[in-house]
Amino acid sequence: MKIVVIQGPNLNMLGVREQNIYGPMKLEDIHAQMRAFAEQNSIDIEFFQSNLEGEMVDRVQECMGDADGIIINPAAYTHTSIALRDAIAAVQIPTLEVHLSNIYQREEFRHTSLTAPVCSGQISGMGPFGYHLAMVGMTQILNEVKMMKEQQAKAQA
Repeated sequence: MKIVVIQGPNLNMLGVREQNIYGPMKLEDIHAQMRAFAEQNSIDIEFFQSNLEGEMVDRVQECMGDADGIIINPAAYTHTSIALRDAIAAVQIPTLEVHLSNIYQREEFRHTSLTAPVCSGQISGMGPFGYHLAMVGMTQILNEVKMMKEQQAKAQA
């Protein structure tokens, strides 16, 4: 089982920028916690961060045939990127959207996620713990997908 974690613009600045909104934890620390969970559960995990929309679209597309699940924090592109939304829809890989802050308690322009409708689910407002919840959720989703494929194979045999 392989999960790719894709982090959007400005998340490389965690721990420095707007700590009152995003908290003091750095992105590397969040990734270390996710890596520990992955190791405990025999999951391959890969991390990618970019401030560039096109690079994020490319990375989502590269997951096709390479990853079983995607955990993505599109950051500001959540509210603006039709291209990222279309890439997530195209690859047809279970995807969970994560936001550190509760986007629905913030400025009105952040209340609409263009990417959430093509994701399996969204976790918002749980801070860094949201990434742990995403790991648990993605593990459950991928186990269910595996079970369904096994049942289909048995039915066809």
